[in-house]
Amino acid sequence: MDSPENSARSGSSVAPVGGEHAQEYELSSFKGATNSVQNDSEPTRPSSLTRSHSSGSVLRHAEPLEGTTIHELAPLDRGIRAWTFCACGFVVEMMVWGFLFSYGIFQEYYTSHPPFNNSSPIAIAAVGTVGLGIQYGEVLFLSIMFRKYPDYMRPAMWCGLVSYFLCLMGSSFATQVWQLILLQGVGLGLSGGVLYLPVMILLPQWFSQRRGLAGGIIFAGTGVGGFVFPFMLNSLLNNVGLRWTLRIWAIMTCVSTGIAIFGVRPRVPVAKYRDGQRRPLAPRMESFKSPLFLSFSLTCLIQGLSYFPVSLYIASFTQTVATPLTATVVLSLFNVAGVVGQVVLGHLSDRFAYPWVMFFSSLGSALAAFFLWGFASGPALIYPFAIIFGALSGGFSSVWPNAAVDCAGRLPENADITYAGTAFFKGVSAVIGPIVSGVLLEAGKSSTLGHGYGRAGYGAVEIFVGSCALATGVGSIAVAAARQRIAS
Repeated sequence: MDSPENSARSGSSVAPVGGEHAQEYELSSFKGATNSVQNDSEPTRPSSLTRSHSSGSVLRHAEPLEGTTIHELAPLDRGIRAWTFCACGFVVEMMVWGFLFSYGIFQEYYTSHPPFNNSSPIAIAAVGTVGLGIQYGEVLFLSIMFRKYPDYMRPAMWCGLVSYFLCLMGSSFATQVWQLILLQGVGLGLSGGVLYLPVMILLPQWFSQRRGLAGGIIFAGTGVGGFVFPFMLNSLLNNVGLRWTLRIWAIMTCVSTGIAIFGVRPRVPVAKYRDGQRRPLAPRMESFKSPLFLSFSLTCLIQGLSYFPVSLYIASFTQTVATPLTATVVLSLFNVAGVVGQVVLGHLSDRFAYPWVMFFSSLGSALAAFFLWGFASGPALIYPFAIIFGALSGGFSSVWPNAAVDCAGRLPENADITYAGTAFFKGVSAVIGPIVSGVLLEAGKSSTLGHGYGRAGYGAVEIFVGSCALATGVGSIAVAAARQRIAS
């Protein structure tokens, strides 16, 4: 009898996906997951298969059903197809999230150029905030839908790409802020979630032992886009204006993301359901009641309250104490530091317990916010703050893939649902964090807190960001305790 490890090396049958429930995960993914059963009943459920059988031996020694085709799976954690999936996921992440995290460039443009310069700054900030909140928040509902309709996932990506193109193109004709909120906020948020969520759903199929590293590489797309896009967008805005910038970006996004979608393919074949066949049941949600999921999700919410105000206001703050060019450079440094943070923290979460990676990230972020941003009066402190906070706080989400599997517990096939549940909490913070920061900034009215701390009225915002980062560290300890209790 071959071991699961040998099965994975040969690329045949079903390779382990991680943890002691690996075989359960892979076998459960075959619930209607192949094109093999072509009779009138629902897809065959491997409920009789137990963990005592290796997947390789089951497929070799069991007689296949009549009309069944045995598919040879691509290798797990290695091979051209796995890393092609990772590279294409990186491109999707870069185009979808990198653009959203570059909204600070548009925010500065909208507040200083007609026809939006007479609008409320809070309303203009809401364009980016609404997009982030929706894109994070919708993934839970999309995960449930794709679980029931897995064969619709790839067609939905193409529909999402068309919708993304139309919303971005339509926003180039906007003349009122509410139109921007509807198109560049709500429209891009809904379309972007449909585009990137399949990458997260399929990631556990392709990577197990290197899941944290692969997830970190994919998430790093946000940082790469956030580094490159501000310079590109700034150049386009200065040379061709707002309207053509949005149109050019719509075409570029459509082409690059469309090519990447071809590589975002499942490792396990997807079922073909006929009319009248019973589809998979809705996922069981008991994982949402576990102390580990609740503590991890609440910690991520608090971490978002710390991260999103910085991503939204760091360019505005820099422009008040330096130059517009410096603001663009700082925003780019902030985002590119997230690339390094995603890869490094993702790799560390494969080697060490992820709650302590979270603790290290949050503690370093708090110190940077309190001391570097708090006392910043020019580029000398803003640059190191952007790099340190961007790497540590921006890389925080790379622990999600491993945490999602842990939160799923005895149902590792539900890792996509627990991931989506955590993203919902992060979406709440994406909306609340900038709103609270906007209120604190308005209350500051360009004053300082004394002794050079909190320039341009940002003192209360800096204290809020640092305090939330410290609270994230406390939450990380709670996550470690909940994880230890489950292990024991």
